[in-house]
Amino acid sequence: MAHYDVFNGDADGLCALQQLRLREPIDAVLVTGIKRDIKLLGRIKAKATDVVTVLDISLEPNRPALEELLQAGVRVRYFDHHFAGHIPQHPLLVADIDCSPDVCTSLLVDRHLGGEFRSWAVVGAFGDNLNDSAQRAAQALNLDEQRLNVLQELGNYLNYNAYGASVDDLYFSPEEVFRRLHPYEDPLIFVQEDDTFAMLRARYADDFDQAGRLIPEYKTENAALFILPSEPWARRVSGVFANRLVHRAPQRAHALLTRLQAGGYLVSVRAPLANKVNADTLCRRFPTGGGRPAAAGINQLPEELFNEFLEAFTDTYR
Repeated sequence: MAHYDVFNGDADGLCALQQLRLREPIDAVLVTGIKRDIKLLGRIKAKATDVVTVLDISLEPNRPALEELLQAGVRVRYFDHHFAGHIPQHPLLVADIDCSPDVCTSLLVDRHLGGEFRSWAVVGAFGDNLNDSAQRAAQALNLDEQRLNVLQELGNYLNYNAYGASVDDLYFSPEEVFRRLHPYEDPLIFVQEDDTFAMLRARYADDFDQAGRLIPEYKTENAALFILPSEPWARRVSGVFANRLVHRAPQRAHALLTRLQAGGYLVSVRAPLANKVNADTLCRRFPTGGGRPAAAGINQLPEELFNEFLEAFTDTYR
């Protein structure tokens, strides 16, 4: 019997898996990728009696592969907070899917485990830009402000490391990050003993220095759109820069369009913090789009659809 752990390579996916594998240590095959690499179930060649655990990837684009696994007799556990569409009803599938805007996969796993590794859930929630939810979850930990800030930094850096056009854009592959995290029950000790935190902090500062020079292509009281160059630093920073912008202007929606080498744009959309809705429905109007109400994206927006996207973006958040 083989075990497969299928997870998003961002902070939420990593911290969700970290909690599960601290509780249930298993030598599983890791299946993951960059933040936007979510059609992961199709990579698995599992057979009857195998077990697949899925964390933080939308069920909707993975449904055909999921149904094939279930028909083959594979047991599947599924934790996620993205739009799922129809969830198959099957005796081999256990699905914990909650699309509420203030929930992430790390918090779903934390709930499943009764808060046993709560500090990692807090890191995942911070990384997913759910600062209020992270702070509520952290209340039971009785952390001082300095230590809570470290957990927030770690979440941001883990999330930042997941953005890119390919794994080559990342400083660490998600598999390597998980293997570095896994020995540590306490993320604060991880920060002290492993050099990942310090390395990502330095790279993060360098990339944000360049992002800070950007000016919006389009801006109103309700919406702002930025265009980023086709550079590795821009691809790495796009998601966390969008998160920072919405905290600075919580009444405004933001869209970051990063030029792709092959043409078109990689799109990150953040709904206003004051009204965390419709980012997912906006992005799903375009090919390769998806996400959740507060934060969504499009993997490749063709150049010829730029004006259509801008119009849809401004209409959504008028």
